[in-house]
This record gives sequence, C-alpha cells and structure tokens, in this order.
Amino acid sequence: MSATDAGLVEAAIRQQCKALCLSTVGGQFARLAAQAVQGRQSHMEYLEALLAAELEERERRTVERRLREAHLPKIKTLEDFDFSQAPTISAARMRELAAGHYIDGAEPVVFIGDCGTGKTHLATALCVAACRQRRRVRFTTATALINEFVEARQEQRVGRLLARWFRYELVAIDEVGYVPLADVGAEFLYQVVSERAERAALILTTNLPFSEWTQVFANARLCKAMLDRVTDRAHIIETGKDSYRFRRTMVGRKGGARSARKEEAHE
Repeated sequence: MSATDAGLVEAAIRQQCKALCLSTVGGQFARLAAQAVQGRQSHMEYLEALLAAELEERERRTVERRLREAHLPKIKTLEDFDFSQAPTISAARMRELAAGHYIDGAEPVVFIGDCGTGKTHLATALCVAACRQRRRVRFTTATALINEFVEARQEQRVGRLLARWFRYELVAIDEVGYVPLADVGAEFLYQVVSERAERAALILTTNLPFSEWTQVFANARLCKAMLDRVTDRAHIIETGKDSYRFRRTMVGRKGGARSARKEEAHE
C-alpha cells in the first residue's frame, strides 16, 4: 500500500470512529498498529489492545464525570487521612466501607464528633471511593439542601426535586446539627432521609450526639422519626473530640517559632 493510500485509509478510519463515538480508538489505532507489527502480535491481540484502551479511557471519563457531578468540597481520599492522629477511627473499618458494600445494602453511615476531627474528610473520601466505582453520588451540607428545597417549594417542584435526590446511589449530608432548623427545614431534611431509608445509601456528619438532636429538631416526634431512620442498620463512627486541625495549626506554629529562634541564633 502506498503512503497516499495508507493516509486515505487512516483518514477514513478516524472518520468512522468519530461517527461511532470511539474517540480513543480513533486516536490510538495507528500507534497501536505499529506496536503490533513490531511485537508480531496477531490481529486478535491488536484488536483486544485497541478495545481495552477505549474501555479504559471511557472508565476514566466516567469517574471524572461522577466526581464532578458529586459537588464535593474538595477531593479527599482515605490515603490522605492521617489515622495516627485519629486513634478512635479504625483504618481497616474505613477501608471496608470504601469497598461500597454499605451502598449495596442501603445502609447509613454516620460520623459523630467535634469540629476538626475528620468527619467531612472521611465522608468525602467515601464519596470519592463510590465515584471511582462509577456510582452516582451527591454531596451537600444540611443548610444547602434545605435552601434548595425551600426554593423548590416556592416554584412548586418539590416532588421533582425529591425524585432527583433519590436517583443518587449515595447522598452525603454534611454538618447536620451545626445550626437549629426551622420546622420547614427539618421537615425537608426528614423527607430526603425517609425517602432513602432502606432503599438507598446515606452518609451524615454531625457534631452532636444523638441525645442532643432535640436542639436541632424542635419537633420531638420528627426528631424521633429522624433518629429512627438514620440509625437503623447504620455504621456509626465516632471521630472524637480533639480537633486534628487545631493540633496541626499548633504544631505549625511551634515549628515556625523554632525556625525563628534558629534564625535569630545565626544572626
């Protein structure tokens, strides 16, 4: 085959791949063909390598899209978490949860602890792990979720919004308990939780022990019903009271002070 004919064939293949939405095949078929000739691969081996490249790229793009659609505050993973600074949290248990079986079983995960103890980091890490499994995930704060439903009520689309939130395989609601909720806000939060109960996975983070949730949910019956939904079959993880962020700040300040003293000593 002449160079001109080869160029025409390559152009036709790229056009066909574009029509078939096989962008990775279109971009790599020539390079992989050259490698196949050099490695004396069979036609079947070449085809397998080409299709594997297409699948790998599609999976990568799917994960990127899932992470983007999850609206995570930051991308944080279990690998980034310093378990040595959080002795009450089991690394093995967190890795087991990251495998995603709680999602398959529609089991809640609740992180309870004071500010700065890693609740949001761990919740985010589980969300990232779920996205890497190509699951549909959504992260929000309790306040943001309630505001979204208040706006939806004004536009008479609460039902559609509830249906959209239920389509996610995993929903993480951060900062439950940081501020008391008005009756309408508490009811909207309960609706989301109750719609998912026993049917879809949920992650909650809270700074309040369950005995103090009446500070957030003024309606005693609603509070009891919420606790019943949240704790049923739940994985409850206590992150403790000592702020990791505060300790890290203090260590940084001490390190800065030591550096300053060393500089003064050398002057």
